[in-house]
Amino acid sequence: MTREDDAVGGGDTPARRVRALADRIGAAETAAWCGELLAGHVSYDDPDLPPLSSLGRGSSVATADRLEAAGADYWPRVWAARGLLHCWPAHGQPAVTAALVGALTDPAWRVREMAAKVAARHEVGETAGALLPCTSDPVPRVRAAAVRALGAVGEGEHVDAVLAALTDDDLDVRKAAERAVARLEDRLDRTL
Repeated sequence: MTREDDAVGGGDTPARRVRALADRIGAAETAAWCGELLAGHVSYDDPDLPPLSSLGRGSSVATADRLEAAGADYWPRVWAARGLLHCWPAHGQPAVTAALVGALTDPAWRVREMAAKVAARHEVGETAGALLPCTSDPVPRVRAAAVRALGAVGEGEHVDAVLAALTDDDLDVRKAAERAVARLEDRLDRTL
């Protein structure tokens, strides 16, 4: 374990690391930082902010630097969204919600997928409109995550997109759609 690992709690999973950071600086501050990182308002290597290793392994900054040099500069945004998966603001923070909505249109599919997962886990209703285009994303994993999220947050106007996913070319998307239909039926208290 590096000194940087020890400074953020030394947890061996992203969830433990994020929770350790939230215990140290506060959940609202942790979520705000993740939202700013996700939106691109702050840099992952800003020395005045938590270390990127708060969201991943101690070598996260070195890894992010290598990935950025290789043209894969989206990983810190993926890790920021994953941070929100484990630390969502209890009383809402409009800037964090806006960052999550914006992440659903990120050019990197991994960011879109993780943002949809956050929307589903925390039932972020404000994401529903931005999730609709994700149901026809070229990447099946994004489509599946978006359909699952619409099952959690969708309303009547989102039903057609979920039903359309029942005939998707990808088996995982179809399975996600089946579960989303059941969840929507339960939430909306009607048969689709």
